[in-house]
Amino acid sequence: MLRQRLVTALALVALLLVSLLADSLWPFALLTLVLMAAAGWEWGRLNQAGARTASAMGAAVALGGAAAWGAGWNLQPPGWLWAAALALWLVGGGVALRSGPAAWPQLPRSGRWALGLLALWLAWLALAQARSVGINFMLSVMCLVWMADVAAYFGGRAFGRRKLAPSISPGKSWEGVWSGLAGVLLLAAFWIWLDGHINADGLSFYSRLFQQWGAAGLVLALALLAGLSVTGDLVESLVKRAAGAKDSSRLLPGHGGVLDRVDALLPVLPAAMAFTVLGGMA
Repeated sequence: MLRQRLVTALALVALLLVSLLADSLWPFALLTLVLMAAAGWEWGRLNQAGARTASAMGAAVALGGAAAWGAGWNLQPPGWLWAAALALWLVGGGVALRSGPAAWPQLPRSGRWALGLLALWLAWLALAQARSVGINFMLSVMCLVWMADVAAYFGGRAFGRRKLAPSISPGKSWEGVWSGLAGVLLLAAFWIWLDGHINADGLSFYSRLFQQWGAAGLVLALALLAGLSVTGDLVESLVKRAAGAKDSSRLLPGHGGVLDRVDALLPVLPAAMAFTVLGGMA
């Protein structure tokens, strides 16, 4: 299993590096859109879609992304889009988690399908726009999610006492959440220092936040983003628990499905672009 995980991870990293280092933006956009389309297929399977319908849902994500790219939204989407995405996750995510796994299947299937496809499309578009801002910027946003997850895992194992959402993900604790936030704040401080010592292709997300809103604004924004990272993870866990599934699929040997790997990114990417665009940092 470990060997399988390593081979899959190395293959994905290699593909991402090749697409990132390309002179044009489209290789990275195409690769990530294929992954998001696969996640759309997985979402359909988790939400009672038949084989054809699930495949159509994956195709819908791909076509929606292609249409947005053709309209130039990867560079300049409508100004209200990221604010709406942030509000959707804050309200919708909160309602879903409060209601719990038992309430999820009671929603109309078409509504569940639409919510998932919208979340995937928004996340891909935010990722494409983040890449157009700069590789340093985009990686700093993605590493925020990874740091929050890793720090929460180790902090939860070491200090976890109070369960965060036992009916959804019994392994998560409030101590893990605070550990994740502490890890994110340390990462931000290091990256801001790094921005002053390397010649990257632009400032990181953290440096832009710090310059725009100062230390207090930086901490508040990162606290919200770390919380949204947990929300994305929990929402996917809720959907899988409602479906009686351990993983979203077996598309990534040793890692489960694409949705399992991007769940925490789904709310964080649009929220980061909301801070960036609305704060005039882009």
